[in-house]
Amino acid sequence: MVLAAMSVERQIFYSVLLFSWVVYIWEAYLARRQRKIYQATRHVPAELGNIMDPETFEKSRLYQLDKSTFSFWSGLYSEAEGTLILVLGGIPFLWNVSEQLLDRAGYSPEYEILHSLVFLLLATLFSSLTSLPWSLYNTFVIEEKHGFNQQTLGFFFKDMVKKFLVTQCILLPVTSLLLYIIKIGGDYFFIYAWLFTLVVSLVLVTIYADYIAPLFDKFIPLPEGELKESIETMAKSIEFPLTKVYVVEGSKRSSHSNAYFYGFFKNKRIVLFDTLLEDYSPLNKANTEETSENENVDLKPKKNANKKQGCNNPEVLAVLGHELGHWKLGHTVKNIVISQMNSFLCFFLFAALIGRKELFSAFGFNSTQPTLIGLMIIFQFIFSPYNEVLSFCLTVLSRRFEFQADAFARNLGKAKDLYSALIKLNKDNLGFPVSDWMFSMWHYSHPPLLERLQALKVDKQN
Repeated sequence: MVLAAMSVERQIFYSVLLFSWVVYIWEAYLARRQRKIYQATRHVPAELGNIMDPETFEKSRLYQLDKSTFSFWSGLYSEAEGTLILVLGGIPFLWNVSEQLLDRAGYSPEYEILHSLVFLLLATLFSSLTSLPWSLYNTFVIEEKHGFNQQTLGFFFKDMVKKFLVTQCILLPVTSLLLYIIKIGGDYFFIYAWLFTLVVSLVLVTIYADYIAPLFDKFIPLPEGELKESIETMAKSIEFPLTKVYVVEGSKRSSHSNAYFYGFFKNKRIVLFDTLLEDYSPLNKANTEETSENENVDLKPKKNANKKQGCNNPEVLAVLGHELGHWKLGHTVKNIVISQMNSFLCFFLFAALIGRKELFSAFGFNSTQPTLIGLMIIFQFIFSPYNEVLSFCLTVLSRRFEFQADAFARNLGKAKDLYSALIKLNKDNLGFPVSDWMFSMWHYSHPPLLERLQALKVDKQN
């Protein structure tokens, strides 16, 4: 009744605001359910007795509790900030500030694309500054407290500035070209805009690991040896067109571990984090040196050194067997197809809605309808219910793909090694193995640890 009595513009505005808070409250409710699990589960459940020792279990519980508390306050701030920006007219205000800056530089308002770029630069700068305290606290308090942070304050700020500059070097030219295509594209501009974004995404995926990622992390070829030979043999056995294997120095940033592959057609490459590899993790070397000094023993390379992080070679191969399973089973292609179908649909609907002046008026743009603002309003606000549903569906699909990739590694005869690797990685990253079913259903793109282990257990025992 209240909404019905309002103008169309007010109905749109308050509907967007209301839905944003409904999503936030839903997320907070789910987080509260999971937080109760962290608080109540203080002892290792019987089914986890052979997986986690009490000390690691308690460490992971406290780590996840701290992350949950941080997430609550940062999420509340983000929602409050977004609400204030909308209610106080922050978007049209920043647009006007951009216009004033251009006016001082001698450019008239008819330079809409340039105007849009200045607005985008100011908006991303504002976002970076307001998120900085939260990022600092997360890195130097929470991650530091639980032994994951490896960054110095100087490295952090240098990395932040570098990321901002690289982002602007990509974002501003791409945005200007997209706006130009929409301006000159005529009735079918949405097709050209979609094709442009498709090309940009494929180019970025292709060049990221070779030209962008090395700006932030050091990549070195995996040295010749048993692990590299085994990786190449496994890749050949499933016809994966592997060309290079890299180790990335992720340990200078964090002790969390990861692995991925990239590239198109016959030019595939594998990247392993040094923290994933038991024989390469600097933390293991540090532990070995500390032990040697304490025991007054000469430091020598030892195969049987007491490792605390990463996986041994068979386990690394099992993890890669899982990752390559995503490729062999077509998961990567399927995700690209889904993403592009969604992108095309969004641009098609954008073309149908961009002429609706009430959408602009609802957010304070009564006399102008800038294309960039239209993209922001429609993609970020109007499509938000659709985006939430799509995100949940993709999460469900992702879990299905993860089970299939585990099964692929199992069929390669690596069930036992993948079983132990999943346990090690969970310990290294202080993952908490007990989850609320609603929280995990909504958030987890990977199945909970126990479910994955159960699927591998029968084959592991054979």
